[in-house]
Amino acid sequence: MAENTGEVKMTPTLGLTGLTMNAMALIAPGAFLWLTFAPQATEGATAPSMWIGILFALLLCLATAVCYAEMAKLYPGTGSSYYFAEQSFLNHDKAFKYARLMKFIVGWGSHLYYWIYPGVMVAVTGVFCGYITGTLWPSFMSASNPGPMFMMLIAIGFSFAVAYIAHRGVTGSTGVSIAINIIQISALIVFSIMAISYRVSHPPGSEAWQFDSVSGEGYKYEFATTTQTVDGKPVDVITRDANQVPQPKLDASGKPVPYHVSYPMNDSNGAFLSHPNAKSVVAIHNFNWMFVQATVAILILVGFESVTAMGGEAKNAKRDVPIAVITSLLVQGAFCYLFEYFAANYFLNSGYPMTSATSSSAPIGDMMIMVGDALFAGHGRAFMLVEAVTVFLALIGTTLSCMNTGARVTYAMGKDQEVPEHFGMLHAKNLSPHRAIWALAIISAVFGCLALTFLFGDAGAIADTTLKALPQGFWSSVGYASHDTMAKMPNSLLTITLASNFGTFLLYMLSCVTCIYCYAGHPNYSFLRHMLIPIFGIVANLICMAAYIVLPFMGYGTKMEPFLALGIAAVWAIYGGIYFLMNSKATGRSTLVASRS
Repeated sequence: MAENTGEVKMTPTLGLTGLTMNAMALIAPGAFLWLTFAPQATEGATAPSMWIGILFALLLCLATAVCYAEMAKLYPGTGSSYYFAEQSFLNHDKAFKYARLMKFIVGWGSHLYYWIYPGVMVAVTGVFCGYITGTLWPSFMSASNPGPMFMMLIAIGFSFAVAYIAHRGVTGSTGVSIAINIIQISALIVFSIMAISYRVSHPPGSEAWQFDSVSGEGYKYEFATTTQTVDGKPVDVITRDANQVPQPKLDASGKPVPYHVSYPMNDSNGAFLSHPNAKSVVAIHNFNWMFVQATVAILILVGFESVTAMGGEAKNAKRDVPIAVITSLLVQGAFCYLFEYFAANYFLNSGYPMTSATSSSAPIGDMMIMVGDALFAGHGRAFMLVEAVTVFLALIGTTLSCMNTGARVTYAMGKDQEVPEHFGMLHAKNLSPHRAIWALAIISAVFGCLALTFLFGDAGAIADTTLKALPQGFWSSVGYASHDTMAKMPNSLLTITLASNFGTFLLYMLSCVTCIYCYAGHPNYSFLRHMLIPIFGIVANLICMAAYIVLPFMGYGTKMEPFLALGIAAVWAIYGGIYFLMNSKATGRSTLVASRS
């Protein structure tokens, strides 16, 4: 692989469209509706507040986006928050001596987000491919509960495949992002309209469909059951034929009993099932529930800031980067996400309640099958597969965009020798930070596999009867344990997601602080944009970070996942402090800047 022998610089090639599309590709609604709905559903009693949690997270992100846009007006360049922190403190009369320390804290903290986030993406790609494989070949793989070994293999391969695209350079990445955005937005609008149409056309008591997770199909009849003894207890089990198709319950005349839909709020144990009306979907229900959902929902909204890492490749960075930051978040967050999450939550019913979503690897795929069956005369699976193609493309786009952003932050730190110097090299031909990209590919593969270790841990533990029905084999069943064992383990995907999200909250909070310093005493200072909005961003991020510790003790959400995520963050912080001191000693640099020159 050729490397630079002299100084190789990034070439400005991106206009407003390219910058906006790169950011929009990371905030990928076509992928995250499919992928994040499941971990949000497993947050226990807080699920009714899913939509309002996303709205709160969106307000938090909008405040942070304004800060990024304002900083990009002053300091366009490669490195995003890391670069902004250095420049804002160096240009501050009294705080300039803290410039190196602040930029390292921001840069190191951002890696908690940028290095873990792609791992989440490759993990959910493994889940997605497992679901599709199980749908096409149910005798080989369960769609609802794919094999851990198979999902890990996909995660590793996907990580290196996307890294190869990123390695080829930002121009090719932009072309991919533009195409993916057009396709995924169109596809999600179609599904959302169909989901709302299904709910409106099936009032309570009408004949409808119910979903069977084993066969992966929807059926218009009630299921026959037989009583079996499982672990010494009598359990009603659905009666199935040799192909695992559920058999219908028959009436006195021997005809199948039609299934009639309802929209109950909760079951007899208090578990949330569905929303009785549209007002319930957008209601707060409980402020604590909203905060719990926001700590997960932040994953789907991050990425607007990624465009600020491409300032060195923008033709007119001071003008275009700020516009791209705000536009990408408004289009994907304020329109696409709020619309599609309303549709998915409004669709929930007795034939597919939230309890079914918690035990499925891809609840949105299940919903697509049901609405497709209803509106396309039983061709729900075909409709789901068409939509799945767009989801896979969106996954490529969001993982690619995140790798590009994370690698450029690492590249900027490498140039400053705040991380190993070889990360600060560009490929002589492609002008991409190739060493940072390939390092990130390895890290992403590792985190992806860790996220898939206990995919159905904690609240998502699979029933023993379901485990016994899985196709047996190394790729399809190895890695699963009994229900009781899995229930005691943390949900690994949620844990890694929360670790990434904690890094996001930390980065966004520090960026809001940086914005205040950026404009302190500046001629263009605005109290609203440079003080009030950043303070709101700081407070909102602090509330979500505090929710990791406080809310589990109040009975909201679970304790294992947020505490493990905090443990990962603590280890990263301690290691960062040690590395900073050792690196400073080795290079002979002081912690505080002695002179602004």
